[in-house]
Amino acid sequence: MSMEQRETAAILIIGNEILSGRTQDRNIQHIATHMTDIGIAMMEVRVVPDIPHYIVDAVKALSAAHSYVFTTGGIGPTHDDITAENVAAAFDVPLEENKDARDMLQAYYGDEGLTKSRLRMARIPKGAKLIPNQVTSAPGFIIENVHVMAGVPRIMQDMLTHILPSLQGGAPILSNTVTCELTESILAEKLAQLQLDNVDVEIGSYPYYSSGSLGVSLVVRTTEADRLEAVTIALESLVQELGAAPKRMEIAKKS
Repeated sequence: MSMEQRETAAILIIGNEILSGRTQDRNIQHIATHMTDIGIAMMEVRVVPDIPHYIVDAVKALSAAHSYVFTTGGIGPTHDDITAENVAAAFDVPLEENKDARDMLQAYYGDEGLTKSRLRMARIPKGAKLIPNQVTSAPGFIIENVHVMAGVPRIMQDMLTHILPSLQGGAPILSNTVTCELTESILAEKLAQLQLDNVDVEIGSYPYYSSGSLGVSLVVRTTEADRLEAVTIALESLVQELGAAPKRMEIAKKS
């Protein structure tokens, strides 16, 4: 399976706190790393505010475009946690109290502790499948190809462990990195030709500045180990041809 043909995924981050800069997202890398490990290509990340039509529009668009969508944030007990109702709206189904979700919350909080606000977390779109939460018991849910999870990293990570076995991926994506003290402008023309000559392999260029020197990290990605090695060697030769010393790092490492 080529990189273009494989299953794809997107992340939808929901929450004003991310957009305001008050909270730094810590979930993207975790989800993306796991997708790469099971051969699912992460194609898109969006961040939207706690505004209904932004959530509805994003869920519809991402669900139609990708094999899997993962949302984080907005399924807690407070008034501004509006993800569940808007995901339900995106699929045109009612939001209702889910008996199994209520039982999970009741077992965790007890009769007295299950307040009206906490009971909000039992509201699930009709027909959705629950995602267990072994940290605080409040479940996420899956509706069609959309996986709705908490924004708190520890809880999201627990939910993701329950989701991963159900995902259909492919061969893990392998990568090599070649660094060199060249600028992108020097590399650009020959690097573009190398990519044209190897359309089945992804070649990315990422400039850096370290210890007073400019340089570039060149990353090769593919699912085939032999192609990874061949293109990496070609890339090292290109760097040498341009007068720099290539340094290969993390050979055939999943990335």
